[in-house]
Amino acid sequence: MRLLEGVVRPYAWGSRTAIATIRGLPVPSAHPEAELWFGAHPAGQAECLDAAGRPDRNLLAEIEADPMAALGSPVIDEFGVRLPYLLKVLAAEEPLSLQAHPSAEQAAEGFARENAAGIRLDAPERNYRDPWHKPEVILAMTPFDALAGFRDPARTVDLLARLALAELDPYLGMIAGQPDHNGLRALFTTWITLPEAVLAVLVPAVIDAAVRVLSDGETEFEAELRTLLELGEAYPRDPGVLASLLLNRIHLEPGEALYLAAGNLHAYLRGTGIEVMANSDNVLRGGLTPKHIDVPELLRVLDFTPVSPDRLSPTVSVVGAERVYSTPAPEFRLSRVELDGTGLHAPSTISFDMPGPQILAVTSGRIDVRGGGQSLTAESGRAVWLADSDPDVVVASASSKAVFYRARVPLGDSVPDSR
Repeated sequence: MRLLEGVVRPYAWGSRTAIATIRGLPVPSAHPEAELWFGAHPAGQAECLDAAGRPDRNLLAEIEADPMAALGSPVIDEFGVRLPYLLKVLAAEEPLSLQAHPSAEQAAEGFARENAAGIRLDAPERNYRDPWHKPEVILAMTPFDALAGFRDPARTVDLLARLALAELDPYLGMIAGQPDHNGLRALFTTWITLPEAVLAVLVPAVIDAAVRVLSDGETEFEAELRTLLELGEAYPRDPGVLASLLLNRIHLEPGEALYLAAGNLHAYLRGTGIEVMANSDNVLRGGLTPKHIDVPELLRVLDFTPVSPDRLSPTVSVVGAERVYSTPAPEFRLSRVELDGTGLHAPSTISFDMPGPQILAVTSGRIDVRGGGQSLTAESGRAVWLADSDPDVVVASASSKAVFYRARVPLGDSVPDSR
């Protein structure tokens, strides 16, 4: 077992307080801190610390030094010599880009195609930086808002009609006359390919209509319209502002989670959460960003099948102090553990069986991890790496309360059907 120091990603949409608070550092931070990575992704590896708390080597080097001991043969046989997941703390103060991720087949084909075309891996127009898919789950630590999945077209017809805007009538007809995935595809394709001159007129008109409807006391679609206004202020000529009207507006309370499979168009809006994803960097953007948008490739990847928000929730089970969030992704399984150092309100210890590579990320309090004659203490903002070869461990709260998140490969677990 090794103590891990995560790596902070300072994206502009990040928070100046959330991650710094978890790490016990002064707030506000000097720069926005968007993500705290605990993993072995080539773009940012957690650091393994020695007994004195100093960086020893990064987790990628730790795994490559003895892959069999780190990962175990079942993981290597299925995923190769790589940690198949990445665990993050994500803190969004502003909306992220509208995006989707490819399936495993699409990622492998796209990666090979762009390699054959001679596109550099770091080129801004590159879509596929590796041959893997990127399913992900986000578990809310604070109230968390997102757009995810195409809404029932009948509800979208109601929303667009509520705006009572003549400029929207041709587009409303596309989906009202074909209220299914084909209508959604037609409308989204039309909006994302509109000339900038048309967007410069249409987006402000839609925003003005939303202000009018909200001023009249709209309640049914209040969250959707307020999101439209927020996005429109930041991206006044972006087709993603219009696209937000087609998606489910989802609010998560702490402890609730959202699972995003391949092809799901989504954007995280605000909040702090724990995110676990397959260890990939493949993103197809669809708006709300100055970055490259490959419209034909995005349309090839997107799944326009309408989905209700409840179908995007992981399967949740509770075993003692551990709350497990199960998804169809074979690369990862996420759980939340809360321990009470006094043992009065929750268990003070929990035992974990190996095998398989695991990461325990602490977000509150401190934990002691013991196994095979070894022990170490991890405080909030740090994590523990458990290699496949490590013995079974006992985790104890080393403070009045401790909360940590466990990421692992679901070896031998039953995999739930896609919801």
